[in-house]
Amino acid sequence: MSSYGFTHPKRRASSLMLAAVPALLLLFSGCKRETAEEAPPPRPVRTVVVEKAGLGETIVLTGQIQAEKEVALAFRIGGRIIERSVDTGDRVTPDQVVAKLDPQNELNTLRSARAALSAAQGRLVQDSNHFDRQQTLLRQGWTTRAVFDQAQQALRSAQAAVDDAKAQVEIAEDRVGYTQLKAGVTGTITRRAAESGEVVQAGQMVFTVARDNGWDAVFDVPAQVLRTAPPDADVIVALTDDPTVTAKGRVRQVDPQADPVTRTFKVRVAVNEPPAAMRLGATVSGRMEVDHGHGVSLPASALTATANRPAVWVVDPANLTVALKPVEVLRFDPGTVVISSGLDGGEIVVTAGVQALHPGQPVRLLGAAS
Repeated sequence: MSSYGFTHPKRRASSLMLAAVPALLLLFSGCKRETAEEAPPPRPVRTVVVEKAGLGETIVLTGQIQAEKEVALAFRIGGRIIERSVDTGDRVTPDQVVAKLDPQNELNTLRSARAALSAAQGRLVQDSNHFDRQQTLLRQGWTTRAVFDQAQQALRSAQAAVDDAKAQVEIAEDRVGYTQLKAGVTGTITRRAAESGEVVQAGQMVFTVARDNGWDAVFDVPAQVLRTAPPDADVIVALTDDPTVTAKGRVRQVDPQADPVTRTFKVRVAVNEPPAAMRLGATVSGRMEVDHGHGVSLPASALTATANRPAVWVVDPANLTVALKPVEVLRFDPGTVVISSGLDGGEIVVTAGVQALHPGQPVRLLGAAS
């Protein structure tokens, strides 16, 4: 240092350099922190490799076995039941008498009709003889044409009276036959609606008979299932309490109008060769396979949304970054979602951690994608 208090220039430059070293160190350390913040570590995610396959759906419904055709048995006339010879569950044949009415009134009517027929026949014989005599007298000139015409008219009236009496006898005989109720078909009694001693009206149902020529499995089917199911699909019908008892069936009839309460459609499936254990009224399940073409089934956790459309996160295998890809959803199943379009197969789709991702974000796959 000089006597005037000035520092030598070389010493002053060295001091400035020493003072600048800490500032440069702080600057470099700040740059390193900023670089570290801009490049976060890859986010771990779980993934699955997309495989396109058939989108088959199994539909299972519960119904019951009913007869394809049921016949309601009723008397043609009214009266009091005096005999009932069958009960629910009994098998019947066409000529078998299943119930009887008290026939006394009909028998009295029949006797009256037969008596009227005898009287009419006697009158016919008398008028016929009178006509023959008048015809002979007319040819001989011993009677007039007017008397002959009267005899001819009386004969015609007597003949008409006999015809009417015969018809009344036939009606009375039919009414006597109507006091016996016959099955008329081969089948099984499924319902009894009257008992001995009860007075029934004409046409009132007494028995219901299930015919033996066909059985149906009847199901209440939602409208959505009807829209997706093919009209000629095979249905596997199985007993609910014993699934090993099965039979094949095809849809025979679909009601054109929905039930006003359940809003379902009644579908009748014709059962082919039902086993003996599958009885009328048994509860059964109907299983049908519905093919929806080809698509992709993914875990429901893989689905997210973009621009109000469903989408999934797809991993780029080259640089392990993610990108959103819009998809079309066919249906939602328990725990899974079925994609109909948007994925071609082979893509790596994120199934866990989709909420915290953003486009272009690096990821790290947890385990092998499968």
